[in-house]
Amino acid sequence: MGTRWSALLYAPETFDLTALEAELACAVANVDRQMSTWKPDSDLMRLNAAAPGIWVPVPAELMLVLEKGVEIGRASDGAFDIGLGDLVNAWGFGPSGKVADGEAVRCRLGKVRPPTHELLELDRSGRRARKHAPVKLDLSGIAKGFAVDAMAEVVRGFGVGSALVALDGELKATGVRPDGAPWIVAVEKPDYETREPLGLVALHNAAIATSGDYRHWIEIGRTRLSHTMDRVHGGPVANNVASVSVVCPSCMEADAWATALLALGPEKGRELARHNGLHALFVLRSGDSLSQVTVGKVFEEACVA
Repeated sequence: MGTRWSALLYAPETFDLTALEAELACAVANVDRQMSTWKPDSDLMRLNAAAPGIWVPVPAELMLVLEKGVEIGRASDGAFDIGLGDLVNAWGFGPSGKVADGEAVRCRLGKVRPPTHELLELDRSGRRARKHAPVKLDLSGIAKGFAVDAMAEVVRGFGVGSALVALDGELKATGVRPDGAPWIVAVEKPDYETREPLGLVALHNAAIATSGDYRHWIEIGRTRLSHTMDRVHGGPVANNVASVSVVCPSCMEADAWATALLALGPEKGRELARHNGLHALFVLRSGDSLSQVTVGKVFEEACVA
């Protein structure tokens, strides 16, 4: 998935860390093997390669992520959409190359497409999926969160009740620290050049995920365009949201909701967050200045500068 994973935990000195590390690595590799768009032989890419109308067998983990992607896509009215792989590639953020494809961009820009939750049919009992249009699925906005949840399950399976697992900017806390204090994690300042904390958030049996415009972007003239795609406009999201952090019980949900809220912008995003009972932090960019808007008590009580 192009990043590193980590696990911080409290356990007896006799605990077998070697076995745990192997299982954690296996869990992450399994997600990558099933859901990567950078591996032509992944299960997701087999589904992408299939013609519309053809049922394709999918493993259980991929089915869970597709189901959640469709669910949050529907709940966000398509703001979160797992079928924008062609846009990701056209703008130079996918495996096709790091340069925008002008012809592909022109063909898609400004063209509203049906949301993927209307185009993808899932048969959970038969563990299979089929597309009803030549949509290219991309799970970059949800698969990392699922991988974090999978790591947390591995840690719990080893009997560890106090842990913090992470994959890039997605983290999940299990239990509390030995002194009874919650896990404290930093929310990163959405800065293009440096990496520094914006503030701190306490997690207790909860996960946090952040989507932003400051890690992956392209420059066209003097304009920076982020890697998050807008289904309605057929190109990168263009609003004043620099980042959105979301806290949920599930990291997979936090990951997807952060992307949805970023795509919607501050007004519609806040409304949707309130409607769904989410805890969210919007960091807004105006020139070189940043401002914050919070939804839910987690960030209202957080130590955010």
